[in-house]
Amino acid sequence: MFRNRYFWLLISLFFVLKTEAKVTLTSIWGDNMVLQQQAEVTFRGKATPGKRVYASASWNHRKIYADCDRNGQWTLALPTPEAGGPYTITFSDGEELTLKNILIGEVWFCSGQSNMEMPIAGWGKIKNYEQEIAAADYPGIRLFQVKKRTSVAPLDAYQVESTMGGWKECSPSTVPEFSAVAYLYARELHQKLNVPVGVIDCTWGGTPAEAWTSSESLKQVMGYQKKVGKLEALGFDRDKIMAEYGKEQASWKAEISKIDKGYQNGKACWIGENVDDNDWQQMELPGYWEGKGLPNFDGVVWFRKQIEVPADWAGKDLQLNPGIIDDEDIVYWNGEQIASGAGYNVQRHYTVPARLVKAGRNTLAIKVSDNGGEGGIAGKAEDMNLKLSDQASLSLAGSWKYRVGCSLADMPPAPIYPEHSSFPSVLFNGMVHPCLEYPVKGVIWYQGCNNVGRAEEYESLFQTLITDWRKQFGQPDMPFYFVQLANYLDRKLVQTDSPWAALREAQSKAQHLAHTGMAANIDIGEAHDIHPKNKQEVARRLAVISLADTYGQKIPAQAPVYDNYTVENGKVRISFTIPAIGERFEQNKDIKGFIIAGPDHVFYPAEAYTEGDEVVVYSHYVKVPVAVRYGWADNPECTLRTPTNLPVAPFRTDNW
Repeated sequence: MFRNRYFWLLISLFFVLKTEAKVTLTSIWGDNMVLQQQAEVTFRGKATPGKRVYASASWNHRKIYADCDRNGQWTLALPTPEAGGPYTITFSDGEELTLKNILIGEVWFCSGQSNMEMPIAGWGKIKNYEQEIAAADYPGIRLFQVKKRTSVAPLDAYQVESTMGGWKECSPSTVPEFSAVAYLYARELHQKLNVPVGVIDCTWGGTPAEAWTSSESLKQVMGYQKKVGKLEALGFDRDKIMAEYGKEQASWKAEISKIDKGYQNGKACWIGENVDDNDWQQMELPGYWEGKGLPNFDGVVWFRKQIEVPADWAGKDLQLNPGIIDDEDIVYWNGEQIASGAGYNVQRHYTVPARLVKAGRNTLAIKVSDNGGEGGIAGKAEDMNLKLSDQASLSLAGSWKYRVGCSLADMPPAPIYPEHSSFPSVLFNGMVHPCLEYPVKGVIWYQGCNNVGRAEEYESLFQTLITDWRKQFGQPDMPFYFVQLANYLDRKLVQTDSPWAALREAQSKAQHLAHTGMAANIDIGEAHDIHPKNKQEVARRLAVISLADTYGQKIPAQAPVYDNYTVENGKVRISFTIPAIGERFEQNKDIKGFIIAGPDHVFYPAEAYTEGDEVVVYSHYVKVPVAVRYGWADNPECTLRTPTNLPVAPFRTDNW
């Protein structure tokens, strides 16, 4: 028996050593990748401790050596040639690992929230998506999509994962779920430069800029010092951070309960059978409450419904399926709590215990709490039911009574779950940091919707993010091109308090940083869709900026930029700077998008026309003009553009 055990131990050790002997690389390296041309590419990996590893690329066949440390870690650098391929790279410590079908060209990191994430097909379905997919046969374009992941501490290169199983050649089968803007941008560069292009899709919809910024840099932004300082004090230890969050959440919920009218003396009071709910309002469910009488509401709403239970169901466990609830719920049956849940866009499935089920009238009460965005009981009517079995069920869709418990308008924001995609630095840690070793030419960025309403903060936050990424990627002058938010929501002739306009202005301030460029997008949005479908034009505008600024092509890439103004004879004459890589206005005698104000600060719609490289603005309602704004609204109509369809970005002459 002892000898058998000794024999199997030796066999196990042999296989362990055999496994350790094979060279392994960090996850982002693989077949089909594009490497940045004329760069030094640093590879890291693992092999047998103490062994010497070499790498040999087929573009020069020179062997470059590195020694493994005591943990089997090794690092070596390969210089890349001019664009070309396909090539192979072989790594060996005695056992070879060969990466195949490698191209050398241009690599771009594509990041942001949902408008950058928006796939060609899938939930996105961009303009002409079927034709775009059918035509996406570009083996010289390679795609890598980073798997969504949050982390309170930076992950290393071994922890990056691809949703596609690594780098893929661009084809009709690989592009449908890939970022439309990233692919279309790559196609523009590939066709104009005639070199291979690799794009890394690192995106997550509904996320704010602070989640994409390292804690090292974020702590320099006003409003984040305290939060980041607390994380530092906890050593970025997940367990400690989660414990602290639990305390903060409990304290916040206790404060909510104090103002929630559905509680008396700390106990729920709207849950029993004998509650007088005659003065409660009616709501047809399912459906988010924003469209059913509670617009722009965040807070607590109590729902009640009387259910007639058949006699033969009494005393039996029932399955309760109330639908999708956003964000949190507590469920009561005949005055007793039976369940609770959390998470948006998640179907709820609960059990009503047999002891509470009686024949005839039963009372179902649900407390729903929503901390932001849409809230309520939603989903499909057929998914809202009470079941004894698959053959015996009662629909819960239809009319419910409801009453507001409390609004969060006057409460401090709820603590953010530390692994939620909105938590500071978690996306930088979980998705960007593991990719930093991969050399890229630059970044394209489309984000901002989730920071609307915080324009003043965003101005410094966004510039901090750009500077931060340049430092993290080890490129102080790394090109960083971004998309300004598109026009969105209902159109108003005059809207001086537009939070979307303010955020666009905050975005534009980042152009003060060298080697940045902004693709204005104020003319191709959609009033009732935050995800406009014309991603082809977005990608084109980004591409012309990079082709001119990064690659030195003599093409128009920027529209004129507001410079100054003068007032003469009741009219405002606005002057512009014509960018070196830009072009002049398309002449227009009837420009839409201007508003004008006098000393009373009251704005009126304005008439405007071009006169050479200037624009003249006036209104018969404003005799003494002192301020002009262009494109200053959530969804303005803007027609000031260049002959190549580059729109002039929104601006204002005042700082009111």
